Amino acid sequence: MTSLYCARSVLSISSGSMLDGAIAIEDERIIAVGQRAAIVAQFPDAKVHDFGEAAILPGLVNAHSHLELTAMRGFLEAEEADFFAWLKKLTVARLEKMTPDDHYVSAAWGACEAVRAGITCLGDASDAAVATMRALRDVGLRGIVYQESFGPDPRLVNENFDKLKTNVSMLREHETPLVRTGVSPHAPYTVCGPQLEMIADFALAERLPLMMHAAESSAEEIFMREGAGPFADSLATRGVQWDAPGVSTIQYLEKLGLLRTRPLLAHCINVTDADIETIKQTEAGVAHCPKSNAKLGHGRAPFAKFLNAGIAVGLGSDSVASNNTCDLLEEARFAVLLARAAGQVSSEFKMVSAEAALCSATIGGARGLGLEAQIGELKPGSQADFIVVSLSGTHQLPIYDPANTLVFASSGRDVIMTVVAGREVFRDGRVTTVDEDRLRARMKEIEAKLRF
Repeated sequence: MTSLYCARSVLSISSGSMLDGAIAIEDERIIAVGQRAAIVAQFPDAKVHDFGEAAILPGLVNAHSHLELTAMRGFLEAEEADFFAWLKKLTVARLEKMTPDDHYVSAAWGACEAVRAGITCLGDASDAAVATMRALRDVGLRGIVYQESFGPDPRLVNENFDKLKTNVSMLREHETPLVRTGVSPHAPYTVCGPQLEMIADFALAERLPLMMHAAESSAEEIFMREGAGPFADSLATRGVQWDAPGVSTIQYLEKLGLLRTRPLLAHCINVTDADIETIKQTEAGVAHCPKSNAKLGHGRAPFAKFLNAGIAVGLGSDSVASNNTCDLLEEARFAVLLARAAGQVSSEFKMVSAEAALCSATIGGARGLGLEAQIGELKPGSQADFIVVSLSGTHQLPIYDPANTLVFASSGRDVIMTVVAGREVFRDGRVTTVDEDRLRARMKEIEAKLRF
């Protein structure tokens, strides 16, 4: 059956916005986009959903998240001044205090937060990837779950690589048409060079998308260029030898051949113009996480330069352990404001606009995940991943330009419907696919466990 969704504004992303627009959906696909009168005339027998003072736009793509860490929202505040201590406390809590079911509940609660905020697709990095994949499936989201791999000790390469292959095999048993498997060597300070090379070869041979944290902090920069700092000290106490390559993270990954995989690189804060050119030439993508970067004191990634270079750059919330909310509209606003505050404007490129931020939150993220042929735009033939955002709030009116209103005056709390592959997963204030009351009760149990 054909359904029509109508609203004051329809933002296709690829073709701009239109007033009094509509989209026609049949099964899981978009079959028409245009003016309401023309679409209604084309499909006279279709069921019409009229949202009035609202905007319809592609589902938001969260290019970098860690849903399994949702239970740690606010748990690590005291450690934020010391990234190494922050990582250590997080790792201990995840591995020693949380059960497999806790990981699932945490991921499912994060997935509910995502759909409530209009996110329809995620690129999620997880060490409890089966739990995260189940959570995405149950809530009804689309995504790629990147199985994380760790191993800074070259003496344990084969053991760690075998573990990754085993985990990937398990993940593939849980794949659906909406949720795929990927791999994620965690970071250059947690995975040694030989293991990075093996994972790159594995990803290429198995056609697995690859994601990696890269150029995220000053501690990582010192580790790569000088072989010093907290990451180097930690390896030394464990008897692991580290010979610093003396180059940036991006050039190190290029030398190892990891960029052959056209990876999605999360953060990319400490990058040079040469690094940006390397990212562009290798067709890697960037997941820009402005709020997380700022909250942890890591700095500002050169968002405007990424856009100017034509890099596939999406927006990511990172985990709510380092962000506190999973809200891509808020992330888009931060991305624009931080870029402007940093003076990322010159004769070479324009001031970052609301339209550019919305592109990164939709088709840019889709490109970074390699899903641009399916999602990220409202056009015939695309998957019916779209959202409806109310534009009737006192904080939004008057509306002169819907893109500006969405980015500068709106948030995920204004989303009133989220649709993934033609299925309504959030509407009228309710996630339709899971029991949120049960998940809420379990989250409180996990909170009590982590508190002590």
